[in-house]
Amino acid sequence: MSVRPDFHQHYVQACQNLGQPENRFIAHVLQEADKNDKIRWTKGITLKIAGNNRLVPVQRVTGDDLQVLVSVLQNTVFITGLDLRFNVLTDAGVKHMATFLQENSTLRYLNLMFNDIGTSGAELIARALHRNETLVYLRMTGNKIGNKGGMFFASMLQINSTLEKLDLGDCDMGTRCLIAITTALTQNKSVKAVNLNRPLLYSQQEETTVRVALMLKNNSSLVELHLCKHEMKNFGVERLCEALYENSSLRYLDLSCNKITCDGVKFLGELLKQNQTLEILDLSANRIEDDGAVYLSEALAWYNRTLQALSVVSNNISGKGLVALSDAMKTNMKLSYIYIWKNKFDEATCVAFSELIQTGRLKPNCTDVEPYKVDGHIDLAELSHGLKKHYYWVPSYGKETNKDANASLAIVTVSEYL
Repeated sequence: MSVRPDFHQHYVQACQNLGQPENRFIAHVLQEADKNDKIRWTKGITLKIAGNNRLVPVQRVTGDDLQVLVSVLQNTVFITGLDLRFNVLTDAGVKHMATFLQENSTLRYLNLMFNDIGTSGAELIARALHRNETLVYLRMTGNKIGNKGGMFFASMLQINSTLEKLDLGDCDMGTRCLIAITTALTQNKSVKAVNLNRPLLYSQQEETTVRVALMLKNNSSLVELHLCKHEMKNFGVERLCEALYENSSLRYLDLSCNKITCDGVKFLGELLKQNQTLEILDLSANRIEDDGAVYLSEALAWYNRTLQALSVVSNNISGKGLVALSDAMKTNMKLSYIYIWKNKFDEATCVAFSELIQTGRLKPNCTDVEPYKVDGHIDLAELSHGLKKHYYWVPSYGKETNKDANASLAIVTVSEYL
């Protein structure tokens, strides 16, 4: 049995030693950690010091606060995760985390999303991971590290062999560093999930999508890939599908918020007829319309038996396409999650999905609509479920991986922190 740590007392002492005032929020979190009985019996806990916690008074973490915190955590084996999202950490402050990562051998999860980390901060974190051999999951989401900052992570991927999930979404990266990252992933065998959402691309030639496709042909370890807001069109989808015929590892493909039409979905439909590994497909916020929905439904009804979740939210699909998808679920028992909100519901659509739910074929917690009846007519109301509802935030109470709100987390597990 391990000796129960006294994090709060060590924190108070460290503040005095470094001449820093106490951060009330950090002190509160450490007091709660001291009371946590699980810390004695498990491999470790995650300290949740998120600056967007709405249930308790929050004093956002600064660089000086971080210096004190890492001095407390430096010699403990009980803390395996650190959630510092939505704080005010800058390049100057993150140097303390970089030093900590080079010396620490227990931290497996680090969330730095939406702080004020720039290019030099990205360099410090990336270089620290050249030496670190324990961190499994890093989130840099929303830090404006830019093209140059992304290049440091591309270099890190050529050296680090323990990181399993890297989130660089909304980081203002450009074409150059995306090409460098995909080139590194061609050889990297440890990364199982990568998020490259919303780069800043100024070309219409889809060079980055072509490079991603080349990477998928050669990479046999990647399980989850996010390409949201890549300005991807039908040409890019065709290149990805060509690559995925040769890929046998990818289980989750996120193509949401692109410019994919029914012509692009035709390539996806043909792919799904042969692919036996893809479990989640996110096409939210494209424009596949009825013809695209029909292409998908044909593949799902008669050929594919591996896809478990499909999102076609906000795709300008009307009754014809939505009813076709509901019919596909009657013959395909593997497809369990489907999300259809923000399309054009007619009475036939409402009746079709109401029947799926009432017969038990579609569980209420596996879709984003709920039927209700008014004056003898069936309509559909929105439910707060989806593939990645908790991507930008997680509740401060209850389970973070609630299946009802986050289907992707229920299906594809890359690491213990997903």
